[in-house]
Amino acid sequence: MALKSFIHVHPDSHFPIQNLPYGAFKTHSTTLPRLGVAIGDYVLDLSEIAKSGLFNSPLLAGSDCFLQPTLNKFLAMGRPAWKEARDTLQKLLSSTEPALRDNMELRQKALVPMSEVEMVLPMEIGDYTDFFSSMHHAKNCGTIFIGPKNPISPNWFRLPIAYHGRASSVVISGTDIIRPRGQGHRTGNSTPYFGPSLKLDFELEMATIVGPGNELGKTIDVNDAADHIFGVVLMNDWSARDIQAWEYVPLGPFLGKSFGTTISPWIVTLDALQPFACDAPKQDPPPLPYLAEKISKNYDIALEVQIKPSGQKDSSVVTRSNLKNLYWTLTQQLAHHTINGCNLRPGDLLGTGTISGPEPDSLGCLLELTWNGQKSLLLNGTTRKFLEDGDEVIFTGCCKGDGYNVGFGTCTGKVVPPRD
Repeated sequence: MALKSFIHVHPDSHFPIQNLPYGAFKTHSTTLPRLGVAIGDYVLDLSEIAKSGLFNSPLLAGSDCFLQPTLNKFLAMGRPAWKEARDTLQKLLSSTEPALRDNMELRQKALVPMSEVEMVLPMEIGDYTDFFSSMHHAKNCGTIFIGPKNPISPNWFRLPIAYHGRASSVVISGTDIIRPRGQGHRTGNSTPYFGPSLKLDFELEMATIVGPGNELGKTIDVNDAADHIFGVVLMNDWSARDIQAWEYVPLGPFLGKSFGTTISPWIVTLDALQPFACDAPKQDPPPLPYLAEKISKNYDIALEVQIKPSGQKDSSVVTRSNLKNLYWTLTQQLAHHTINGCNLRPGDLLGTGTISGPEPDSLGCLLELTWNGQKSLLLNGTTRKFLEDGDEVIFTGCCKGDGYNVGFGTCTGKVVPPRD
């Protein structure tokens, strides 16, 4: 019999009892953020559940991890505590359990309508790394900038390529993105220009949230890496393609990427995603032993990007992709990150890189969709090569279960002009 909540959940909702993603929120009456899980159209306030003594499992009884303004303390406790919390919350929210269902006073305090909350960053992000793990994206970018003969560098098939991003400019969904200014270069020996980016782009990504992590100098085995991944969010790693193209040789991305990265507010746990695990693509050549997984899996998460052009009421779908298109898995990314002894910490963010599929409508950024501006994208009677001020970009992601969804909600951001 399928698990069912006493809370009414619409069949199309992303947040049934099978999901229970974690986030942090404020209301008009609170100054400090509180932690919660999404259930239907409500947020269950975990601080109220903790204060009522309903977290009575061995690792959570007496813990103040849900009385914090961020999830970091809970993330550091590891998978056994995460499992206890999920088991407890699914039991409390089930239709057959009276402890919360029949306690009207607690229900009144603990269940907050989503319409009354402001979502905030759910964790303190100490570090942010962005990978480059989609073969289709790598091939398209290589073809655009190098040519079709050898578009992907041989090292790409040997290790998960990445760069270190800027954690301070990671923002929650709904935050405006200020168009960056910087240097660009048109052609040949022309003088570089300075000004607002002329090629502002989105990047369809997901990102893992690190749990316990590792000590400096120690590594995480690829087959144990899942125990260090708390969950996954949607991520838009906005890119200024003209600034990026001029600056990235020889050291890589800098100002073209560090002005803003948007994540969705709800962290969907690996436990909730487990029913949607699928085989990862065959890797050829076989990875070196430290990256060779006993079980190599991705997750079947359908992803969609819509753009609402400035001044228009309706949005247009421009991309449909899927996390299963990744060549390098989430666990391989995390294990590789630590192989030199680099210490990951609770709350660190690891982006997948742009997730492009093999079809023309599955490309994960405007750089690919317009082939670096060589063609235009039609949107509700207007056209775009890159994003203009006032444009809003909307990501969604969802897994389809048997009679239920496990989703991420939305990850949105609107482009606004540069500040003086």
